Amino acid sequence: MMLIATILPRVFFFKEGGNQVELADPDPQWSTETVLHFYANTYPVLNNARIEGPQVRDDRMEYHFNSVMGTKG
Repeated sequence: MMLIATILPRVFFFKEGGNQVELADPDPQWSTETVLHFYANTYPVLNNARIEGPQVRDDRMEYHFNSVMGTKG
């Protein structure tokens, strides 16, 4: 039996106005922090977000950008 290694694509999510927004991976070579900063230019709510993940689902790695605005601690 031969094992085959596969690189899973990354996808990023965040919530805006109660809706979940899915973001494509702009460059698989970038760190997740770089992706967050890249998208923060378009979505200012991401300027105060933390990264959670990855979780493997549907043959992809899912990351969530969760805003820390309005939370204490």
